[in-house]
Amino acid sequence: GSSLISNIDRVFQRHIPDRKCFEFGITGVDFTFMFMIQLREAGRKLSAIRPGPGNHHDRLVSLNIIILAEPCVTNYKIQVYRITGKVQEEKVDNFLKNSYLPALHRAGIKKAGVFKPIESDTAAFGKCVYVWIPFESPAHFVKTMDAMQLDATYQKDGLSFLGAPFDQAPYVRKESILLRAFPDAPEFEIPKYATAPSKRIYELRSYESPTENLFRKKVHMFNQGGEIALFKSLQFNAVFYAEVISGSTMPNLMYLTTFSDMESHDAHWSAFGKSPEWVKLKALPEYLNTVAKAVKVLLHPTEYSDL
Repeated sequence: GSSLISNIDRVFQRHIPDRKCFEFGITGVDFTFMFMIQLREAGRKLSAIRPGPGNHHDRLVSLNIIILAEPCVTNYKIQVYRITGKVQEEKVDNFLKNSYLPALHRAGIKKAGVFKPIESDTAAFGKCVYVWIPFESPAHFVKTMDAMQLDATYQKDGLSFLGAPFDQAPYVRKESILLRAFPDAPEFEIPKYATAPSKRIYELRSYESPTENLFRKKVHMFNQGGEIALFKSLQFNAVFYAEVISGSTMPNLMYLTTFSDMESHDAHWSAFGKSPEWVKLKALPEYLNTVAKAVKVLLHPTEYSDL
C-alpha cells in the first residue's frame, strides 16, 4: 500500500501543555483528516520532529494532524510496615533512611515519602510506617524493583535489615498497595511548607465502596463530578488522588492531602464541609451510598522523607 505520511511541512507548536493541541501540516494527500495521538514517554514534547522540504507538490492539500497531549497517568505504591514498638521502628527508620531511599534515588525515583501516624492516634502511633513511591507505569515499577535487587550498594547497606535472623525480624508484616492516578490528577504534586516535619499533617484517606459499580460512581464524583476541583480550589495541597488497583480493601480509592499544621488541617476541612459546592455534590442521587467505609490516618513526614 501507499504511504500515508511523507513529509511534515509545518510545525505550529513544539511544546504541548497539558490537555492542549499540537498541529502540523502534511502535503501530498488529497483529503482532510484528523489524527489523535496520546503522548506519554515524549513528555509532551516532540523534539525529534523536523520540518519537511516545503510545499512543493503539484496537488497541495494539507493533512492537518491534531495531537492531543493527554496527561501522563502516574502509578503509586504505598508500602506499610507493621511494627511492634520502638526497636522495630528504629530498624525500619535506619533501613529506609540509609538504604532504601538512597537506592530508589539511584534507580531514578527522585521523590519518595515516609510517614508515621501522629502521636494522638493511639491506635496507630508507633505501630506503622508508611512509604509512598511514584512510578511512571506498572512496568517502571517492576523495572525499579529489579534494579534494586541488582544494586550491590543497596544489598550491602541493607543487609542487617534484609537478612535479619528469623527471630529478630525488623517488622511484623509488610503490606503493599498499588494505585493508579485519577484522570483529573494525573501527576503527583510535592507540597512546600516552612513548618517542621513534626508539625505538618498529611492525611491519608481511603474510601471503600460496597460494589464495583458504586466504586466507579465514586471515582466519577472525584473526577467529572468536581470533587478534586473543589479540593484544589480550597488549597488542600494534595499529593495524589488515585484508585487502588491492588490491595486488601478493594474496591477503594485513596488520596493524600497535606497541611502546614493541625490548625490548618482543621480550618481546611471546616471550609470544605461548609462549601455550597460540596453540599450540592454530596446530595446528588447518583453519588449516594458510594462509600461503605471511610478510613483516615493522620501522619507526620519523617525528617528524612523527600516530601
